[in-house]
Amino acid sequence: MLLRLAIIAAAAYLLGSIPFGYLLMRIFRKQDIRSFGSGNIGATNVLRTGAHGLGATTFVLDVLKGCAAVWLGGWLGALLVPAIPLRSVQALAALCAVLGHIFTVWLHFRGGKGVATGFGVFLVISPWAALAAIGTFFLAVALSRYVAVGSMVGAASFPLYAWLLVKGQPPATLFAAAICVALLIIAKHHSNLHRLFKGTEYKIGANNRE
Repeated sequence: MLLRLAIIAAAAYLLGSIPFGYLLMRIFRKQDIRSFGSGNIGATNVLRTGAHGLGATTFVLDVLKGCAAVWLGGWLGALLVPAIPLRSVQALAALCAVLGHIFTVWLHFRGGKGVATGFGVFLVISPWAALAAIGTFFLAVALSRYVAVGSMVGAASFPLYAWLLVKGQPPATLFAAAICVALLIIAKHHSNLHRLFKGTEYKIGANNRE
């Protein structure tokens, strides 16, 4: 059973590890996104280069790969470990997909911050909680004008929304995965927190230098 769970975890990790932001910038602009702004491969940093279409595409693809990882994990779980509750297997796949995005094997384990992929994985597991969290993200961004603040607040809010909005009796593994993903996303924003305290964080509408 452990081997079968490892197969599910590896499949979700590999899906999550696809660095779409890096690939899109390489293919369409012949540039390395890691040399711009924060050095992050996510949609926000792609947008900072002025490539708005590529930034939006990066966000959509990162969300979709999170969704796909959980769908694949659930399908493999029903096939390989039918005795384990579906949501527990999906929670494992969700966590591994986000880990894959943050620590992508293709870029020496340096990836993104997991926000879009985290939204994608939880959009499958608990759609209403994910939508409530993304709504909280937009509200926090509107009030603070900092994407990083919105990302951290939105991530932190998801476990609470999951507790309130998940239907039925969800397994403890789902909440454990939600908390782990939220903590990973917040931890990956450590440089943003440092810039926030220094007053040098990128602010929407401000003339930020890359």
